[in-house]
Amino acid sequence: MKKISVILLSTLLLIAVGCGQSGDSGKTSDTDKPLTLETKKQQASYAIGYNVGNSLKEIADEVDLEITIKALRDAAAKKEALMSEEDMRKSFQEFQTEIRTKMMEKRKNEGEKNMAEGKAFLETNAKAEGVKVTESGLQYIVLTEGTGEQPKATDTVKVHYRGTLLDGTEFDSSYKRNEPTTFPLNRVIPGWTEGLQLMKVGAKYKFFIPSNLAYGERGSRNIGANATLIFEVELLGSEVPAASPAAPGADPHAGHDHAATNPTEKKN
Repeated sequence: MKKISVILLSTLLLIAVGCGQSGDSGKTSDTDKPLTLETKKQQASYAIGYNVGNSLKEIADEVDLEITIKALRDAAAKKEALMSEEDMRKSFQEFQTEIRTKMMEKRKNEGEKNMAEGKAFLETNAKAEGVKVTESGLQYIVLTEGTGEQPKATDTVKVHYRGTLLDGTEFDSSYKRNEPTTFPLNRVIPGWTEGLQLMKVGAKYKFFIPSNLAYGERGSRNIGANATLIFEVELLGSEVPAASPAAPGADPHAGHDHAATNPTEKKN
């Protein structure tokens, strides 16, 4: 629901900005000419438009962009609206309700699909060579065994990791950021809390995490509902924290544009 509000507020913000601009704002409408962004005004205008357009991409099929652009130009030129304020408000509320319903239905269908695919994958994967399965259903492969200490759930660990979906899509990687991540082990998703306690410092494991040990029905910024996740994790260090630096629910990806809230949304 928060995402819907952001989308709608972004649209309203752009309209409000447009209302404060002069009537010549439509001069860049010639789409046949390449657009150059030379001045600060042009650059800021493009940044505003692109960000709002980006926030609307999930509902692009539900919006007539040509009409939206005309409305922006009409407002900027102080032309009389084609609808009354009451009709616009009513239409906007109905649109919001319709989009919310469609997004909930889409999320439900994706969640059911992800659940079925995850179950089938884990059933097959459990029989693969080298795969071990814990009582909770967590699956893992030892890629490299370590020789250091095993962390406790209350310890703070330092790791390098790469997370992917079942289709191979990478949603987060500390390797790409070229920066290991440090976090309290009891402040991440259950699959990480359990899995890393199996490791010794210096080890590298591959984890196959069922949705109930990951983000479940909630999903995350770029992780769908009920998604099964795959992580390659290298445990670089472990220590007893002097104090808990992270807030409850934080994940190892804090401060990065990745999947965040328990190991991996703090959230979107």
